[in-house]
Amino acid sequence: MLLQQPLNENLELIARQVVEGFILGLHKSPFHGFSVEFAEHRLYNQGDPLRHIDWRVFGRTDKLFVKRFEEETNLRCCIVLDTSSSMQYPKDSQKVNKLQFSCVAAASLLQLMKRQLDASALALFNKDVYYFSDCRSSHSHNRMLMNELQRTMSANTDNVVTDAAGALHMVAEKMHKRSLIIIFSDMMDDADNIDDLFAALQHLRYNKHEVILFHVVDGAQEVEFEFENRPYEFVDLESGDRIKLQPQQIKEQYVEKMRSFRNEIEQRCHQYHIERIAVDLSKPVDEVLHAFLIKRNKLM
Repeated sequence: MLLQQPLNENLELIARQVVEGFILGLHKSPFHGFSVEFAEHRLYNQGDPLRHIDWRVFGRTDKLFVKRFEEETNLRCCIVLDTSSSMQYPKDSQKVNKLQFSCVAAASLLQLMKRQLDASALALFNKDVYYFSDCRSSHSHNRMLMNELQRTMSANTDNVVTDAAGALHMVAEKMHKRSLIIIFSDMMDDADNIDDLFAALQHLRYNKHEVILFHVVDGAQEVEFEFENRPYEFVDLESGDRIKLQPQQIKEQYVEKMRSFRNEIEQRCHQYHIERIAVDLSKPVDEVLHAFLIKRNKLM
């Protein structure tokens, strides 16, 4: 499903379709742990413990199935979503913006967690963390998070700034240690706060969290600065500042500074053992998640 058109459908339905589109291609859970209480069966994969094979089912079907359990992964996951005004770019009703893309991707991962009976939490932030749920695995809790993402996806606010560093410090402290933290952000914080942002990412790792950063950008315009050769008025969605200029006058300097900034983020993430997923809005959600989960399965 190519999610490159305006999103008018129910978010939970979209997320379910995304997950169903790629889950059959995954041979095992990308987030795996241990178990205590039987819940259902799944096909046997080479290397699975023989003690988990259900021989009664084998006798009836001549196929090998293993038992899955209520707490098979024992995973706690917090999805952290940047909802500042810069995430509403591009301001084009015919395109999916960064916030919409992130909400669909987050909802899809929540659906996957729900299928795996994992506990999930959701944190929403801009200038501060204004929503932080408990971490639970119940159906009602999952539905509550879906509804919150649905409201967030429809938001349309200007001049709301970002304090990613403060938000990540709070998440690092509030989430149980050794949790999985998945961040969706364009990392467009104030340049003066960049060291604080990296310190917050380091704080997450210091508290033993596994961290995955989905770095979401519009590659054509925000990275490569591809605009027609005519005058434009550029508006900072967070500060409201405006500037009129001809894109070609500054394109070379802009592209170089953006490339340097992205390289620094990549290097710091590598240094702190944070998995960074570079996301371009030109790619559909299902394609991005499928590639990520296939890669993660290979690393298990």
